[in-house]
Amino acid sequence: MRRAATRGLTPLALMFMAGPVFIRPLSAQMLLVPMDETQENHLRAYGLVYWTIGEGERAEWLLNYRSGSFLVPDQKRVVEKAALMGVTVRSLSGAEMASVRAVVEAANMEAVPLEKSPRIAVYTPPNSSPWDDAVTMVLEYAEIPYERIWDPEVVSGDLTEYDWLHLHHEDFTGQYSKFYLTYTRSEWLREEVARNQQVASDFNYVNVPDLKKAVARSIRDYVEGGGFLFAMCTATETLDLALAAEGVD
Repeated sequence: MRRAATRGLTPLALMFMAGPVFIRPLSAQMLLVPMDETQENHLRAYGLVYWTIGEGERAEWLLNYRSGSFLVPDQKRVVEKAALMGVTVRSLSGAEMASVRAVVEAANMEAVPLEKSPRIAVYTPPNSSPWDDAVTMVLEYAEIPYERIWDPEVVSGDLTEYDWLHLHHEDFTGQYSKFYLTYTRSEWLREEVARNQQVASDFNYVNVPDLKKAVARSIRDYVEGGGFLFAMCTATETLDLALAAEGVD
């Protein structure tokens, strides 16, 4: 049932599953954070849940119930935080809570306890702008903290410090997405080439493609070790291309 219940979830929602799960239903007075059309601010609803867990409280994710709604403790500070973030919440009585549990139990739904806020890293060059990556814009708006990392941190083994890694416009073959075909004289491309070459030199790699292969290997090992990865744009195929190019000039 869990496999069916998790289909179609957004990457932002899946981040909440990056930590260990222990099935212990919450029994105290709860707030419902609806994720259907009654929610005034869906993105910041995720941020509210992230904040709640980070404050040492527990929450529940009701998969398939009202578009994947959440339960958080009915506490004054949580209610105040929701108001500040513009997030719709609703206090549930004991009878209402029992009704929600009954619906979840009877249908293709599941209540997933959330006990750990995932540590999120976004792989991005140090000179990138906030609008270069839609995910960073969403995280900023949702008030979900994250850290920016790039090749030096990856090849130094820092990925193990994070539960979730996001990739966007990366070309792990070291060919700069072949932008040189049309942007050879562009200052931004020259800066990107120089920056990559400097990092390759600093870490004793022969060239940028060798550096990027090492980065791809580190990401592969990170995923094999249980890390969560969300890749989009060119990152989806160039990771595989870089790994397939091992031993190839």
